[in-house]
Amino acid sequence: MTKPIYVLNGPNLNLLGTREPEIYGHETLDDIRDRLQAQADGRKLDFRQTNSEGTLVDWVQEASREASVLILNAGAYTHTSVALHDALRACTIPLIEVHLSNPAAREAFRQTNYVAPAATASIAGLGSRGYEFALDAAMKMKA
Repeated sequence: MTKPIYVLNGPNLNLLGTREPEIYGHETLDDIRDRLQAQADGRKLDFRQTNSEGTLVDWVQEASREASVLILNAGAYTHTSVALHDALRACTIPLIEVHLSNPAAREAFRQTNYVAPAATASIAGLGSRGYEFALDAAMKMKA
């Protein structure tokens, strides 16, 4: 049986559609999930969101055992979480980092990235389409 692709989302992504739509767009996380599910063409996705750093770390560790590829939008934990960085460094599957906006073009504190050193690939600044590109790449990585 083919392992699922995990799509994990960090803090405040549950607010998509209402939180700073000029930066993050008007789509909700449910809209993104539904579009990815249709794009997956029957491939199993495990799509989750949490505001808890510890839960996200637990899910990364689970993904390393249970998934074929991990797509991760760590939200603000990208810039703050050494614990997440350590979990990602221990992860044994391909990791695709996704950001709706381009953190490199934003506030100075967003220049620190604890996810990128562990990532196979990074997609930023393409809005919700970044998830679609990540899923396309993930399906080609582990056909």
